[in-house]
Amino acid sequence: MSGPALSTDELGELEAAVRHALVTYDDSALEVVGYGEITTVVEWTAGGEPVACKRLPGLADEAAFESYKDGVERYIAQLSTTGVEVPDTVVQHASAADGTVTAYCVQTVLPSSSLVPRVMHERGHDEATSVFEAIVASVEATVTDRVGLDAQLSNWAWHDGRLRYFDISTPFLRDEHGREAFDVELHIASVPWALRGLVRAFFLDTILDKYYTNRGALLDLLGNRIKERLGGLLPAFVEVANRVVSPPFTVAEIEKYYRCDARLWALLQALRRADRWWQHSVRRRPYPFLLPRDLPR
Repeated sequence: MSGPALSTDELGELEAAVRHALVTYDDSALEVVGYGEITTVVEWTAGGEPVACKRLPGLADEAAFESYKDGVERYIAQLSTTGVEVPDTVVQHASAADGTVTAYCVQTVLPSSSLVPRVMHERGHDEATSVFEAIVASVEATVTDRVGLDAQLSNWAWHDGRLRYFDISTPFLRDEHGREAFDVELHIASVPWALRGLVRAFFLDTILDKYYTNRGALLDLLGNRIKERLGGLLPAFVEVANRVVSPPFTVAEIEKYYRCDARLWALLQALRRADRWWQHSVRRRPYPFLLPRDLPR
């Protein structure tokens, strides 16, 4: 797959800078542009050009990395069949001395002015609604019980009058038996070890299942507009979404969903910070994830 690959030296410098930040709690040498549940996005340079590098630690070895890379590439290919455009992407890796591997999804950087939340804030009601209609159409064309989509607004760009989807680091693909292409254990890798069994048994399937139905993906998308402070657009967005789902969404349902999601995220962040303290202060080893200082929900 062609794209903006980092050289060996550039990748090594990036991973060294991230590891320094993990050890020192000082990420001032990094331009962090986003956080996921298990990933961090850092802007770096490849051949002098800016690239977005989404970092996923915790792969057991190079064979696990190759399996992950194959899943990402198959996911991008699948999205293209339904008209979902993805920026040029290369999946690379850095290996640690203990044999574990960190994956990087490296993508072309799109203008910040094209990010959908910013577009919706700056370009008025009509264009915001048109962009939302395009996202809903992408969800409807793409999502099946075998192909999922995390359609929240911050995963899209509106560039040259076209949508681009860039959150491909979790390949939402299932086989005919409902098994994930992505190693589900990586989804809970940032949860403290003592709680992983509980999350695996009672929460993981529910969290993932929503991305494999139109209604689940769109409910998450509608809830996300609260985090993005786009409440004034809710009536228009609900009207658009209700054209393609049954039963129709209500404002009460959306707000209840978002409150639950926000509480879960806040709890997870608190547990991660406690686990980071435990790893650093008691076990005397670096915590493998960069954590956001504070994210408004």
